Amino acid sequence: MTDHSEIDSVSGKSTTGHEWDGIKELNTPLPRWWVMTFYLTIIWAIGYWVVYPAWPLISSNTTGVFGYSSRADVAVELANLEKVRGDKMVALGKASLADIEKDPALLALARAKGKTVFGDNCAPCHGSGAAGAKGYPNLNDDDWLWGGTLDQIMATIQYGARSGHAKGHEGQMLAFGKDGVLKADEIVTVANYVRALSGLSTRQGYDAAKGTKLFADNCASCHGDAGKGNQDMGAPNLTDKIWLYGSDESTLIETISNGRAGVMPAWEGRLDPATIKAMAVYVHSLGGGK
Repeated sequence: MTDHSEIDSVSGKSTTGHEWDGIKELNTPLPRWWVMTFYLTIIWAIGYWVVYPAWPLISSNTTGVFGYSSRADVAVELANLEKVRGDKMVALGKASLADIEKDPALLALARAKGKTVFGDNCAPCHGSGAAGAKGYPNLNDDDWLWGGTLDQIMATIQYGARSGHAKGHEGQMLAFGKDGVLKADEIVTVANYVRALSGLSTRQGYDAAKGTKLFADNCASCHGDAGKGNQDMGAPNLTDKIWLYGSDESTLIETISNGRAGVMPAWEGRLDPATIKAMAVYVHSLGGGK
């Protein structure tokens, strides 16, 4: 290979022979301290691989000479915490919901435990403050699809809604447009009727009499003649100005046309009974419980 290096006339240093657009690269070695530091990081990495868990295997990982892992430390700390809470959690599991609310110590434990478990399992949908989001109920208000008493809240947490559990809530909003029950213009009329129930404005030319009849024929069986809802069926109150998906006309048209069937998972089998009780007590204490 031909050597194209030369001595740079300005700096007096040799070049590498590489040139771009008339700019020649000087052959300037890296500082010795930098090179030594680089080699030390390599040695450190090799040592870390040997001492600590590092390399993934097919079904596990290398454990390292020390056999240490922060995850194992956390598991030990959690186990110790459960030992401390053990007797109290047993008492919580045996007590009825009514008894828990009457006992200050059990109530404080249930709320604290429930808040922690809520943050781990429920906050991704309902929000860290339980204020909900579009399609996820706000648990702070007094509007409940399936009921807001302690027993009702616990049943919803335990069995879910449309979760596939045999005891879960199963009501759902029908797809009146997709199933061909109502025509497009009729769906628009019903959407405006529903808006009127909450005192919201309606589009120009809206036929109130037609809306009343369409609602009575198709919606009143679930939502009631006055649109007040039915908790046994999970049918929301359409008059309280609290909306799960939104109150604008286009959203209501989408709801009536395609239906709604949001899923609340069943936590029975995922969480122990005492923890489910604690969750129910915590949700009930947020302010919207009956």
